[in-house]
Parts: sequence; structure tokens; C-alpha cells
Amino acid sequence: MDQAVSQTRSRLHDDIVVFDGLIVSDFGPDVFADMRRGGITAANCTCCVWENFAETMRNIARWKKWFRAHGDKIMQVYRRTDISRAKAEGRTGIVLGWQNTTAIEDRLDYLELFHELGVRIIQLTYNTQNLVGSGCYESRDGGLSDFGRDVLAEMNRLGILCDLSHVGPKTSEDAILASRQRVAYSHCLPSGLKAHPRNKSDEQLRFIAEHDGFVGVTMFPPFLAKGASATVDDYVEAIEYVIDVVGEDSVGVGTDFTQGYDKPFFDWITHDKGDGRKLTDFGAVINPEGLRRIGDFPNLTAAMERRGWTAARIEKVMGGNWLQLLTDVWGA
Repeated sequence: MDQAVSQTRSRLHDDIVVFDGLIVSDFGPDVFADMRRGGITAANCTCCVWENFAETMRNIARWKKWFRAHGDKIMQVYRRTDISRAKAEGRTGIVLGWQNTTAIEDRLDYLELFHELGVRIIQLTYNTQNLVGSGCYESRDGGLSDFGRDVLAEMNRLGILCDLSHVGPKTSEDAILASRQRVAYSHCLPSGLKAHPRNKSDEQLRFIAEHDGFVGVTMFPPFLAKGASATVDDYVEAIEYVIDVVGEDSVGVGTDFTQGYDKPFFDWITHDKGDGRKLTDFGAVINPEGLRRIGDFPNLTAAMERRGWTAARIEKVMGGNWLQLLTDVWGA
């Protein structure tokens, strides 16, 4: 299937802005080259999962070296116009993002420091409890803490997109209601297709959309109905399910590509704080057939075309809706 689909790469894919709302791969030259093969205009790339302040600073320092060493393929995104520049120059724009707020520890003023370094998307919690609120695997969701409300308000002031993908339902609801800016599930799937603590109910999807929020749909196999047997067409079906719930203007792509990682990484991300209690077991993480690697991204556009999507819908979901969201949160 992969070879047959790849032959259908359309001019549309090459012409449109392609934005991936979450990539957490084993970054380096091979991944950067594959981003270019896949025609990725820009992506939210994770540089913090469980790390503290010092560890996250080291991760960002490594990214700064990569931007210098691989400037022919990637560039850092600070503002919306940088994404347009990346498209024009044939490079991939990298948005530095976090999947946790552990990097600020208990210091609100660190947020502005990280914003200066280019961090533009921050998820409030990663799976379990932190100082801000509760994650989706926490047995009791206590909601957004008072410190969490201060963190969210500062993110709003700075223009940092609030991500709620791994956040617990009560904490998410609190954040959606408290935020003065649009918020997002950058990478999630609907529990209407598969019941899983990481998937969102139709009610949760409608709630964020009704408050001008955004839904990025992931293809992470453990959360898909067919799991490791899924294909790129199953992924498009899941995106369409979400569109039917919230409307096509509120939906984008957030693959959660974990390219290059193996068992030690998945052990780390599925234990509380990285080495605490076991939270879940993913089993074999095999990306959907037709979308095994980032370089296969043109197959996603082709699958949307096979399903009969209009060019206008494809352009929105593959990147246009993300651009509008980021413009709204970051400013023009």
C-alpha cells in the first residue's frame, strides 16, 4: 500500500502549508531530512516531557545548535510569519513546545524566560499531577490549581498556546473556561472510536470547540480503533469523525510521531514522572500503514483526496486551521 499511495503525491500537498501539531521523535539530521521529504512546513516539536528547569534548558541549547548546524533544512519559529518564511525557503519551521509545565518548577517568572528562548506551545500537565493540575491518568482530577491559574494567565499574556491533550477532564474544563486565549488539544483521538484515558469524549470535543478551542487529531496507534493494524485511511476516518463533532474549521493534524524511539523511551513516558508507577502499556507502537514515517506525509493528503475531501477542506485541516489558531494566540 505504501508504494501505491506514494505515487499519488499531488501538487496540492506541495502547494499547501502542512503543520503537524505534535512531533516527539528522536530529533536529529535523519528526522530533519525526513521532515523535508514529507513536505512539513512547520511542526510543534517537544523539548520537555518530564524534565525540570536545568534539563529543559539543556534540551533547548541542543536545539539551538541544531538550528545552526542544519539551517538548510530547519529554522526556529518565533512568530506566525516565520512559518510563511519556512514555506517560501523550503525549510521546516520548528516550534519549540512542551508536554508539561515541570520546566518552570514553582517559578512563574521562568515562563517569560522560556518565551524569550522561543517556547510557544505548552501543555499544562503530562498524564499525572503537577503543581498546575491533574493529568488524564490521575485517579482523582482536582482541577486547575491556583498556581495553575496564574500560569495560564501568564501564558495568555505572553502569547503561549495552552495545550490540554494529556490533561485531565476537570483540569481541562477549568483551563478552557479560565483562558482568555484560544486553547487546544494538540494531539488527541475521540473516545467515540476507542475508549482510552487519553481519548476525548464527544462532549469534551464539543466543549472546547464551543469555547473557540481547537482539536489536533493524532494517529498514535494505541489510541486508534484498529491499533497497530490501522492504515492511513483509518487515520483520515478518525479526523473526519472529529470534524463531524466540532466542524472542519476547528480541526488539524497532530500526529504524535515518535520516529526513531524504542522501548526505553516508551517506558520513560509511560511511568509517572518518568520512573514512578506504570501508567499504561502501549504494546507495539507501529504507525498506520501508509504513514509509517514523517517522510510519508504526502500519503495523508492523498488519503484525504481518496475520501473525496475538497481541496479547501484539505488545506484547512493540513495546516490552514493551525495557522489561524497560532495567529490568534501569538498575534500577527
